[in-house]
Amino acid sequence: MRFRKLLFYSLMTLFLFTGFTAFGQADGTLSGKVISKETGESLIGAQIVVSGTTMGTITDLEGAYSLPLPPGSYEIKVSFIGYSTHLMAIEIKSGEVLTMDFSLGTDLFGLDEVVVTATFTDRTQQESPLSMTSLKSKQIERLTSNSQADILRVVPGIQAEGGGGEVATNVFVRGMPSGGQYQFTPLQVDGLPVLSAFGLNSSAHDVYWRNDLGIRNLEFVRGGAAILYGAGSVAGIINYTSITGSAVPENKVQLEWANGGRARVDFLSAGPMGKNTFYSFSGFYRYDEGPLNTGLNTVGTQIRGNIKKLLNDGKGVFTVSGQYIDDRAVFYLPYPLDNNDGTYERPTGNDGETVYTTLTSQATSFSFDTPNGRYNSQINNGVMTKGGYLMGDFKYNFDNDFVLSAKGRYANYDHQFNLFLDGDGVHNVPETQAGYLADRGLVTGDFTYASNGKELRDSDLLFQNRILDRERPMQDVSGDINLSKKAGMHNITLGTFYSYTTARDDNWIYSYLGDFRNAPEMVNLTAVDTNGNVVEYTTGGFVNGSGAQTSNRYHTMRKVAGYLSDQIVGERFSVDVGVRVESAKGFINRETGVASNTFQKGEVEAVGFAITGAGLYKVTDKLNVYANASRGYFFPELRSVQFLPGQPGVTQSYEPETIVQGELGAKVATRKIAATGAVYLVTLSDRRSVDFENNSSGGIDEIVRVQSTQTIGFEANASYYITRDFNVFGNFTYQNHQFTKVEGNEDQEGNWLRRQPQLMGMLGVGYDNQKIDASLTHNMFGKRYANDANTVELDAYGIMRLDAGYTFSLGKSQSLRLGLAVFNVLDSQGITEGSPRQGDSQIGSGEFFVGRPILPRRFFVRAAFDF
Repeated sequence: MRFRKLLFYSLMTLFLFTGFTAFGQADGTLSGKVISKETGESLIGAQIVVSGTTMGTITDLEGAYSLPLPPGSYEIKVSFIGYSTHLMAIEIKSGEVLTMDFSLGTDLFGLDEVVVTATFTDRTQQESPLSMTSLKSKQIERLTSNSQADILRVVPGIQAEGGGGEVATNVFVRGMPSGGQYQFTPLQVDGLPVLSAFGLNSSAHDVYWRNDLGIRNLEFVRGGAAILYGAGSVAGIINYTSITGSAVPENKVQLEWANGGRARVDFLSAGPMGKNTFYSFSGFYRYDEGPLNTGLNTVGTQIRGNIKKLLNDGKGVFTVSGQYIDDRAVFYLPYPLDNNDGTYERPTGNDGETVYTTLTSQATSFSFDTPNGRYNSQINNGVMTKGGYLMGDFKYNFDNDFVLSAKGRYANYDHQFNLFLDGDGVHNVPETQAGYLADRGLVTGDFTYASNGKELRDSDLLFQNRILDRERPMQDVSGDINLSKKAGMHNITLGTFYSYTTARDDNWIYSYLGDFRNAPEMVNLTAVDTNGNVVEYTTGGFVNGSGAQTSNRYHTMRKVAGYLSDQIVGERFSVDVGVRVESAKGFINRETGVASNTFQKGEVEAVGFAITGAGLYKVTDKLNVYANASRGYFFPELRSVQFLPGQPGVTQSYEPETIVQGELGAKVATRKIAATGAVYLVTLSDRRSVDFENNSSGGIDEIVRVQSTQTIGFEANASYYITRDFNVFGNFTYQNHQFTKVEGNEDQEGNWLRRQPQLMGMLGVGYDNQKIDASLTHNMFGKRYANDANTVELDAYGIMRLDAGYTFSLGKSQSLRLGLAVFNVLDSQGITEGSPRQGDSQIGSGEFFVGRPILPRRFFVRAAFDF
């Protein structure tokens, strides 16, 4: 019973309709109890609502409820997390007290819970004609350790790489070519995107937002139908929903420690502010010396919150939410690995120790002259984000079955993305001292450590690297308004989406010389050139004359979309159809050179059109079959647009990239088994791929390529509860992908898509009896190619993860969970990528190979208090 009471308080934050149990003009009352069908125990905190409205209540500590209602006919929905949803049609008369008791059966998989992403009707994951994955708050809390990759890695059809650290996760969706990040899968919070227009620069969505304890759930909707809603997406939507307060207070504090000098504290506080007003606030502070020893620290904080007000007897709800973030994160790049006949491993440095990274705090204080004055490097800030957003969300249910929904969001961030590159842009691997001198036209030289003046040993290797500082402030305004109308089996929605996003991209680059070891030491070089002149080639490790500002850019994107959809729900079938038309206009401002006061300015504009259709048929109460198809679009990244030679202000053509997708599948759900399987097709035409690659002088150029691709595949996922407490689960994805067109490189047609495996999957086991919990998962990724030319093959690899805990009762509705998590249990050195900056020129031979392994094994200890 103590557990039931504890669950009652924790579930209150998941109930969007709490705090309202009386309606001023109600003449009848619906009352009764809700119990478990299996045990007969009262279900505390079960939700009883009028379908399609915010009118409802919850059961008390005895499992009883009372819901005043005006006279009329209603569909009542009774639900409780972990149990099947029950629907009942009722008619209530003036003055009548109608008693109805409900018994709910166990739903271990949560398939009967209502989803909110890519839909305008109240329907469950099992009833949706799309591929969907949903994770609850408890799952997200236990998965989080390094980055978004730790969470998204469990989603079928996604390859998520977190080797760079906490930010800029590389997300690859089945069938989609991508350099990573969130190009085809926007990251949303509460239904609006964190960033409305990707490609103004290359910063990813997750640099602006972090996970915390204030997350109610995560929903990922795959497939082309996702393009209809909000900001739209051709491949899928990653949508986090925040906890909002309820009538019963809830508080959480979580403390976390990890090897490598990590400490983090998270909090959540939610509850009532008045009869119909509720609050929820969450946040964290984190200090981390890192999974890799660099001398650089990840440190910062985020605070989020919302206030919710119920309106007009529960017919409407208005929520104001916001975020403030002040955070700095270290970003890890590829570096030279030992190449043992195509097997790439972490090398040994000059000091005899393993080299895990070539990032170093010894290279953070350099400065140099530019046409705009003296520039002081910002690399110590790493990936810096400071700012936040303010969002309003309004929903109202009218008496004639119209539902109005309106959301608006304003975001403003100071942002830098400063990073160490993966070599000097020419050699990119460790060099002997003699080779270093010869390749730079120097005859002799003395190599000494900048820190103490000692000479390097003759056998010590050198590694020259570059640092790229990037200043990227961003502002974003977005809004979505739609009106839905129920008419029989139809739910028709007409809506519009608007966004206006601006971002700068100012870059500085310089080089330094270090020895070859983990977190290298700086090296001074005094040399004699071929003319007999003494040259101070490096000072304090800084390569003299190497510093320069390389770009001054300002991009703006405005989008306006209109969409119309009809979701038809019958007794045994449901059909979704919809269209979307969107206009995108981009404004380009790029300085020619630096401090030249001459600018290339231009505008581009395009209109995209999408049409989608999806259907589901209930073969039995346990088996549904579904199909969906779409013709969508993707606007090319604005940074990919080039100006025509010799024609100032005249840009190249700007047309939407066309994506065609189809899927046919089945969903099975019994008391102990849930499974989904589907075959799918994805084609993408005339995509402009943007890459940053080394040039011959050691700088970085943006390279744009036009490509078309095709993928045919199969995807499946399943979960089986052997007992109520113990289950096994897994997923599998096969994708036969290839380039069908590569302009200028026709020999690459038929090649695999870069960094995409053909096979990937996950296996896991879990146990949870509400006191003891444990899970062990193993993600597997097949072989991949590091570049479009398929000249470098990357071996298959796996990541194993362990999470376990024990929950103590501290009193009534109070508990403490002590947990242990281990990331990369087997300490795998799987290589996730080669060197993107070498592009198609990279080869797999040679003494060294530039690549990025997954992060090494790390242990986490957590203490989580609920009260």
